[in-house]
Amino acid sequence: MLATIVKLPLLVILMGISALAMLMPAGFGWMIGEFYEARVFLYGALLFGFLTSFLAIAMADRDRSTRHRRHLLALLGLFVLLPVMLAVPFHQAVRTTTFLNSYVEMVSALTTTGATLFEDADRIARSVHLWRALVGWMGGLFIWVGAIAILAPMSLGGFEVRARFGKRGAAASGDTRFGAGVSQITRVADFSERIRTYGVRLLPVYVGLTAALWLGLIIAGDTAFVALSHAMSTIATSGISPVGGPSGANSGYAGEIVMAFFFIFAISRVTFASDMQGSERRRRLSDDPEIRLALVIVVVLPLFLFLRHWVGAYEVDEEQNWIAGLTSLWGSFFTVLSFLTTTGFDSAAWSVSRDWSGLQTPGLILMGLALIGGGVATTAGGAKLMRVYALYLHGLREMEKLVHPSSVGGSGTEARHIRGRGAYMAWVFFMLMSMSVALVMGLFSLLGQDFESAMTLTIAALTTTGPIAQVAAAEPISYSTLSDPAKAVLAGAMILGRLEMLAIIALLSPEVWRR
Repeated sequence: MLATIVKLPLLVILMGISALAMLMPAGFGWMIGEFYEARVFLYGALLFGFLTSFLAIAMADRDRSTRHRRHLLALLGLFVLLPVMLAVPFHQAVRTTTFLNSYVEMVSALTTTGATLFEDADRIARSVHLWRALVGWMGGLFIWVGAIAILAPMSLGGFEVRARFGKRGAAASGDTRFGAGVSQITRVADFSERIRTYGVRLLPVYVGLTAALWLGLIIAGDTAFVALSHAMSTIATSGISPVGGPSGANSGYAGEIVMAFFFIFAISRVTFASDMQGSERRRRLSDDPEIRLALVIVVVLPLFLFLRHWVGAYEVDEEQNWIAGLTSLWGSFFTVLSFLTTTGFDSAAWSVSRDWSGLQTPGLILMGLALIGGGVATTAGGAKLMRVYALYLHGLREMEKLVHPSSVGGSGTEARHIRGRGAYMAWVFFMLMSMSVALVMGLFSLLGQDFESAMTLTIAALTTTGPIAQVAAAEPISYSTLSDPAKAVLAGAMILGRLEMLAIIALLSPEVWRR
């Protein structure tokens, strides 16, 4: 029976997983006395369980396609159609919102954006908060599997930086040969086989990391419910919290330290999938370029912010308050690491920095961190560290050629490829991302948003870092006050940011659709 299930279309399999997942908030609601919400999720599980069974029976004998167009369409359907199903129990459980709001909320959770239309946490029940965190957690798992099983063979999602393109162009033709450091598929494996193989490998790792972080937060002082919500949101980088983030939790700085350790899994896929990456299985973490670049950012930038606040404290004779200074340094470190991984949690000490020096922290810094993003094939959004690293190597080599025009760049074949073709593909992505930012900002402006609000909402959506609107903006922006057309644009931008423009262009490419 399992062999039959894995051969079904991806969307049908995900519908079945989502229907089973509804039993979790149903059981939790029953345990804590939220009987209405428990019945809603139980009935949703039964309803969509039957619907999924009927679809599975109807599509069981269909011919399975190995074409990459179907793969990308399945990913697109995951983020466009599946939230419709996920929003039904959410809408019925909340009862005081529209279905459009419920759909946008589920798109935000599934894309691990974490932009919520319910800023008042007390407005919705705890079982509904658990459902939001669980949907975000499932979205992170789908991204893990989909990136390695679907985007990697097509040289998309950041893999194009290391991909070795043949005469036809791997991304356009569907060639499964891709570059150094990425597993080579020696035969054309069908879609269900790749999903099954990588899903079986990654699921225990994903669940194990979540369970370890959950226990760590409980030991640090959080309740089991808050710890589980924050654990799922941290691993998935969704930034969803029932208490407003770490600042509203009981674990305090100890909980933040535990969470900061697990942010590394959004920095590089080598931390959790090194055995799937060919030559990278022998690479140490210290040799990974994404980790090295992230380390530079999370060391230099917090020190810069600390010095800035120290100068402000010196002007008001508070520079000798070293407790406030060290607290400010930790708040900068945690928040910088959180926004670099596009999680969006701000430290409880983030406000201490402002109180210590009297200066506001520029939100533009947090937006820039979110634009850089985390690692390739991780749950983090943004432009990805590997693309930034490729452009850095290219720029460094160009400056060397200005000083020594006849010099020959070394560091091996892979480094030369990243400086050349890899940097070219990274630059193409940044141009496409700039066009996406301009397009989405224009749409928000046409719908009545001012320049600053339009820019903040656009970056929050395209980088899948929803909390930017509350933390980085000069005045916190409420998603619930947006008009219905603006909410629709927001949902589309979140989907675009999760899939990336390169994948959309590959989906529309004639080479992909050609029979």
